[in-house]
Amino acid sequence: MSKRIAVLGAGPSGLAQLRAFQSAQAAGEDIPEIVCFEKQSNWGGLWNYTWRTGLDQHGEPVHGSMYRYLWSNGPKEGLEFADYSFDEHFGKQIASYPPRAVLFDYIQGRVEKAGVRDWIRFETAVRCVEKTGNTFSVTAYNLPEDRTYTEEFDHVIVCTGHFSTPNVPHFDGFESFQGRVLHAHDFRDAMEFKDKDILIVGTSYSAEDIGSQCWKYGAKSITISHRTAAMGHEWPDNWTEVTLLTHVDGSTAHFNDGTSRDVDAVILCTGYRHHYPFLPDTLRLKTENRLATADLYKGVVYVHEPSLFYIGMQDQWFTFNMFDAQAWWARDVIMGRIPLPDKTAMQADVAERIVRENEGKDDYDAIWYQGDYIKELISETDYPSFDVEGACKIFKEWKAHKKQGIMSFRDHGYTSVITGTKAPKHHTPWKDALDDSLEVYLEN
Repeated sequence: MSKRIAVLGAGPSGLAQLRAFQSAQAAGEDIPEIVCFEKQSNWGGLWNYTWRTGLDQHGEPVHGSMYRYLWSNGPKEGLEFADYSFDEHFGKQIASYPPRAVLFDYIQGRVEKAGVRDWIRFETAVRCVEKTGNTFSVTAYNLPEDRTYTEEFDHVIVCTGHFSTPNVPHFDGFESFQGRVLHAHDFRDAMEFKDKDILIVGTSYSAEDIGSQCWKYGAKSITISHRTAAMGHEWPDNWTEVTLLTHVDGSTAHFNDGTSRDVDAVILCTGYRHHYPFLPDTLRLKTENRLATADLYKGVVYVHEPSLFYIGMQDQWFTFNMFDAQAWWARDVIMGRIPLPDKTAMQADVAERIVRENEGKDDYDAIWYQGDYIKELISETDYPSFDVEGACKIFKEWKAHKKQGIMSFRDHGYTSVITGTKAPKHHTPWKDALDDSLEVYLEN
């Protein structure tokens, strides 16, 4: 096959795309030439932890939002690769909520086995993508060599994620606040906030988890400021949920219910932007963070330029296995196995998905909505079928366990929908597991 494919990013989405093409190649099929551009010096995307914030060693914006002590905040049984189980990778079943280093090792294991590293140009940032005639011109910058070049491709697959460019609101008084103000994107180590009074703005999963990390490593108090509704968990005694922050005066934070409190640091857990500075308006996805993204047929094909694909751009209950489903499906479009309808039909598909998402009443509807989406995609490809509904039920159990105990839900275990094996109980309760290294985590 004479086609050339540019894959932008070697995080979980990009690696899923490489694995999709490699699986076809391993089956004896003729695949296109694949070139993956990755700005970092290693694969893994957000799971490739760095201590750096702001700019990296080359002056590029730091991609990673990963912090040292992160553990999976959802059960691993909901994200397991259908073609590469945790049992296969570790030689045994492990507990259901692995820390960062363990999940990175698992992600890496599959692509090492697939042998796709040579397809990736590391430390290479994509500067510009343009459509010229029937091909894309991709301009890339080799960071160590300080060299810019342009190459032509038949398709571009954007796998750069959408949890790297922070949404940073302004509150009056930040300019003279006597403590530290940072976005979750720049949070790296909960030990920095030991014995401090922390204010977290936002009610996202990052707010919940960063607050939990700070509590675990000894913060004096955690205050969560919400815009619409409190999270409502049974928090520890030194947690408080308050209404929206209005302004800061010195080191005192004021809220719109008239209350105030002194704080040492403000952490903004206020979300991220879909940001593609390397794309012109004609190719750039503009969407809210939702399950049914705007302008993506089947959640993958850009309706205004169907030679362009986006992987992993949805709000997410499922992650790695959804990226796989999308990557296998995009591969089959490119290889001519799946025909695309006309633009009108693709836009109708987008509109119908948005309506169905809007009809959902709660998180459980959202989980099943995304599960049905995954089943739809894998039914049209040769991606290994797995019990998606079983994974949805695991997410439902997970939600119930969080209601039972927000600081103890990670101590539960679930049964793999891939292997049927039950996760053992971890040797140390999450709140007491201060050493989360790969070696200590895998101890029996």
